[in-house]
Amino acid sequence: MLDALRLEVPDILEEDAEAMSNLAAGLLESRHQPLQEGLQKALGTLFRLNRCALTLLERQRALQSLSEEYRHYERLVRLERTPPAIFVHFCAELAAGFKRLLLQILHGHKPSRPHMAWCLYMAQHFLAQALLRHYQQYQQPPGSLWRDSHLLYWIGEHQDCLDEPVAAAFDPVPAGTLRGLYQQILLLALSNPFHLTEGEAPQLFSALAPLAALGRLLPWDEEEQDGFVLDLGSDQPCLAADQAANAPPDQLRRLELGALLIALHDPAPLRRLDQGALLERVRHHWLGHQTRRHERSEQSGTCRVVVGLAAIQRHLLDSSASPCLEAALMDASAGGARILCAGQQNGSFPVGQLLLIPGNGTTATLAVVRWRHLNSDGLHLGLRYLKGLPRPVWLRRAPDAQRHPGVLQSTPEPGNGWYHGLWVTQGQFVEGENLWLQLASFDNQTILPLPPANLGTPLVARHPLRLA
Repeated sequence: MLDALRLEVPDILEEDAEAMSNLAAGLLESRHQPLQEGLQKALGTLFRLNRCALTLLERQRALQSLSEEYRHYERLVRLERTPPAIFVHFCAELAAGFKRLLLQILHGHKPSRPHMAWCLYMAQHFLAQALLRHYQQYQQPPGSLWRDSHLLYWIGEHQDCLDEPVAAAFDPVPAGTLRGLYQQILLLALSNPFHLTEGEAPQLFSALAPLAALGRLLPWDEEEQDGFVLDLGSDQPCLAADQAANAPPDQLRRLELGALLIALHDPAPLRRLDQGALLERVRHHWLGHQTRRHERSEQSGTCRVVVGLAAIQRHLLDSSASPCLEAALMDASAGGARILCAGQQNGSFPVGQLLLIPGNGTTATLAVVRWRHLNSDGLHLGLRYLKGLPRPVWLRRAPDAQRHPGVLQSTPEPGNGWYHGLWVTQGQFVEGENLWLQLASFDNQTILPLPPANLGTPLVARHPLRLA
């Protein structure tokens, strides 16, 4: 598990929690005072509780009471042009309280997934509120807020809690999962928030709630340069365009928004017109600071696709042996395309699936599914093209052993012959294993140790090869 102790939490200064006595009465009394005075008193109570040694149950009950106070003061703050600084401090202290509770949960007995997801979500929610209110004040948030937000997402990833639904009745409206909530504030930060007019930041935050979870943070891939790159150990939302990705690869993610950008134009009867206009206005900021490597152009043609490594190998051996699926080509570039398939084909195209697009009299093109989105039009798929000539191969663990299908992706290198990538089913072979490789058009076999993969998805992996 990740080192959750890197979360920024205050030190325990008191052993006995006097602040717990008459907590409800004290908070009720604070509500009868003017906004600033009431908030100051509630914040003082929370500040002491966060620095007291409490049992897990005591801390949880106290934080639930103080979350109700947040709802009360948020309704009052909503009437202000910009939130007072003390309210931002209140959000940050609530986040600190839930981070402390999370540490107690992690150090105790194995928690249930819903309990873990709830605590991660609440800590992320109040961090998101502190970030949002900084942007609403046109101030750069402190880096510690982003550091802890990234770390909470990372912990949720390790604990398999990212998509656990959490019911939280807050305003502005948050997404209903940890993944959605984290990406909700991330998208707000990437929307050039300092150029929003007063009051638009909370409005944009709410408008993002039903969409944000459609984005995905994908593992780092040196060959893929499009989109924003996130360092989950950094103190900023994402790396700047001119920043080198120097962190360990397991700490880096690439933000993929293909499905979200398609969903943005789906019918949304509950989305207000002003929210739709605001989303459309900030949308271009999400495409990244860098100019696209390949210009996209609208298309209105059709194409055929062969789905999956085994089917691709069969098709390359005999084009009549594996049926092709029909799809509509929506847009294309030198580096990829977006296609639209029938909705009932939904199960055939998971993210990471390997596809072959047969050419009409030209060389077939390998591609991998980068993102997907299902709506009333059908199944939208974002494809990444893989350069190279695809050829069918067989793989064996011994010269006469059972053969396994593979695809060789071969690209010419000027003056150096060919560069090859061997596509195999993910997990079928292990790194360093000696395999016998046979091109389908040759009788002889070549023995080779399988090198580490340089590109992988949950379904397939590509291993670089040097063949004589």
